[in-house]
Amino acid sequence: MTKKPTRSKDGADKVVENIRRKTRQTYSSEEKIRIVLAGLRGEESIAVLCRREGIAESLYYSWSKEFLEAGKRQLCGDAARQATPQK
Repeated sequence: MTKKPTRSKDGADKVVENIRRKTRQTYSSEEKIRIVLAGLRGEESIAVLCRREGIAESLYYSWSKEFLEAGKRQLCGDAARQATPQK
């Protein structure tokens, strides 16, 4: 029986991994809001929007969930402030 060679992370793999990390795109909160609002408008499908923006659909849906939950929290906070009288 021959033993299969095991491949460990050598120098080249580490270099490629570091390049991927450094070239990963980061989005500002304004960009995230713009993308989520474009998806909520419904003018085009989420798949087309994500393809155009270069993001995964799962990332869009997680941003959308965070956006809507933040709005919900803000609205609940406004209702609580209105219910309590200010002196």
